[in-house]
Amino acid sequence: MTIESSKPISIMADGSWCLIESDPGVFTELISNMGAKGIRVEEVWSLDDETLSQLKHVYGLVFLFKWQSGGNPTQEHATSDHDNDDGVFFAHQVINNACATQAILSILLNAKDIDLGSELTNFKSFAGDFSPEMRGLAISNSDTIRTVHNSFARYDPFENETPLPATEKDDVFHFITYMPINGTLYELDGLKPNPINLGPCTDADWLQKIRPIIQDRMATYASSEIRFNLMAVTKDPVDLYYQDICELDTKIEAMEKMQAEGPSKELEESIQELQNQKAMLQHELSYEEEKLHRWKKENARRRHNFIPLIYNLLKKLSESSELKGLVENAKANS
Repeated sequence: MTIESSKPISIMADGSWCLIESDPGVFTELISNMGAKGIRVEEVWSLDDETLSQLKHVYGLVFLFKWQSGGNPTQEHATSDHDNDDGVFFAHQVINNACATQAILSILLNAKDIDLGSELTNFKSFAGDFSPEMRGLAISNSDTIRTVHNSFARYDPFENETPLPATEKDDVFHFITYMPINGTLYELDGLKPNPINLGPCTDADWLQKIRPIIQDRMATYASSEIRFNLMAVTKDPVDLYYQDICELDTKIEAMEKMQAEGPSKELEESIQELQNQKAMLQHELSYEEEKLHRWKKENARRRHNFIPLIYNLLKKLSESSELKGLVENAKANS
């Protein structure tokens, strides 16, 4: 069984894969480091109409849930299992802790208009005719994919050097993918033998169709589990905002030429309206660029080893005779 455990795993030179935090900043940088361009991952906090309507250019959804043996919560929605004869790139998960990256790859390698970059383009071409099991082996043996995945390992000097397998007492979580492919809605789960066909869909309605399926899956665990995470893999809104601003600039420039040739109140009002729209887009663009900057800093902190800093701080406090007082004060306030 190849599943993702909540137990920490060390990164060793023997080909082990680390656990990956379910975070949009981590997933966005992971995709970028694999070479794909113009992709963003956003957390989905709700499945209501307002939230879904705000999601633009969504390629697929990545769902994290606590794995339990037995049963298939989506089976009642499925019309049939798919045998991979419709151009679906589906891979079995054959190594522990790889399901986060495999869920992302399921989207990247099945979407039609993503710039994959040279590495993923070559990988898709290389593994395109393989069986699902062979594709899983190809992923696990890809130095590039494994290196990018493991770049998000947290440094922990207290970990065991040998990865420990999950036990029945450990919480075990698993990532799967939902996305439309060639007019059909699929669940792509590397632990399943085949993709799950969830019925026909269009690019316009697939998010509405997936909502009850995810809600039912969450309701299955409602009495014992509330830890779920849903993320959307989308076109980068920064690129979309730049494109919209460029189009507005073209319209404004054309109207200003018309205004210069024959001024009118109507043209003046139209130009002002477009300028207001541009100002709003520039505000949203600044927000998205700041978010990316914040994610970059957070990811750098995830990788940083803070132990030497903490050690030296404690050492200096001890040498200055301040540590004992701080410890006693902390005990008194706890």
